Amino acid sequence: MTSFETLDLIEPIRRALRDENYTTPTPIQAQAIPHLLQRRDLLGIAQTGTGKTAAFMLPLLHHLATDRRVNAPRSVRTLVLTPTRELAIQIGDSARRYGRHLALRGAIVFGGVGQNPQVQVLSKGVDVLVATPGRLLDLMEQGHVRLQDVEFFVLDEADRMLDMGFIRDIRKIITQLPKKRQTLFFSATMPPAISELAAGILTDPIRVEVTPVSSTVELIDQRVLFVERADKRQLLAAVLRDPAVARMLVFTRTKHGANKVVEQLDKDGIVAEAIHGNKSQGARQRALESFREGKCRVLVATDIAARGIDVDGITHVVNYDLPVDAESYVHRIGRTARAGASGHALSFCSSEERGELRDIQRLIKREIPVADIQPFGIKPSTAAPASVRPERAPGGRPRRSGGARRRG
Repeated sequence: MTSFETLDLIEPIRRALRDENYTTPTPIQAQAIPHLLQRRDLLGIAQTGTGKTAAFMLPLLHHLATDRRVNAPRSVRTLVLTPTRELAIQIGDSARRYGRHLALRGAIVFGGVGQNPQVQVLSKGVDVLVATPGRLLDLMEQGHVRLQDVEFFVLDEADRMLDMGFIRDIRKIITQLPKKRQTLFFSATMPPAISELAAGILTDPIRVEVTPVSSTVELIDQRVLFVERADKRQLLAAVLRDPAVARMLVFTRTKHGANKVVEQLDKDGIVAEAIHGNKSQGARQRALESFREGKCRVLVATDIAARGIDVDGITHVVNYDLPVDAESYVHRIGRTARAGASGHALSFCSSEERGELRDIQRLIKREIPVADIQPFGIKPSTAAPASVRPERAPGGRPRRSGGARRRG
């Protein structure tokens, strides 16, 4: 079995991994790191939680440390672009931890906060810059950062960049990068626009694919519960009465919905926090830290805000609202059952959401069983309505419905 000690990483990085008690690389790390040490471009198809941050950060820190250079003012050697502030902070924290025994300079830039501290750090030049696209473009236009010296470029969560409308900004940033560079491109899914973008910026890439989006984590116990929308509040409070629910992530479709769930839980005496785009950066960070440290048991999030959440020990994921995009279901439930632990995913499905459930079951190629909720003291539903069970075409493949899909 591969271990970090057998990978050709320099000793200071291996020592940092020992400090973190990391011994065995994840599949994407074992597959990607040897190629990245050879300075190959990489197309990585992987979801959050597969260990992709270490997969790209460890070899890049290795290159930076073995080829030290004096940073010119406002220059950058490694640029990591990521869609959310939370994810930028987490990647920057990982870089600091893995590079703790290296004398490298790093910076994290994102919007929603004052730019002066970021400008001050960038003024001396940095080895690693982790940035969100909007703030980086602002700083570039003001002349506070130069990308002509970038040697390593990482585009992370490319499909989420597309969802959030960042592709135009990314293309502007790429035009300022030198042609000669090592490029690493990561995405959980590969819609046509993302495939086109990858083809345009990668040179003879190695392709690494782990946990395809159409498959779900085997250790996750997935259940659905049929409940009318007006009864979801009561049901969530009942689920939280189970002492086995140690740390729960709840997904809503809208920002207003997230706030409403937190207000309702507060009335029930349950400490919860919300995280979404309308929250200030400080409020989002405080909510995330409270959740990570166990001060609050429930974090309520929208899909875009949750993309940057990487917290161990989440025992339960609840889809309070089913996602309109079936692939988001896989991203959501993947927040639990990490590092070999088991996890539970419970979906609340109202009569208006049966179309979304049908799409999810088609994607994952299985029928999600109905939850046995008797332990929560609520009368259980009899069975899934026949209309939401995946129709099977000859040969066992799900049959497409002829009706128009409701977009919610």
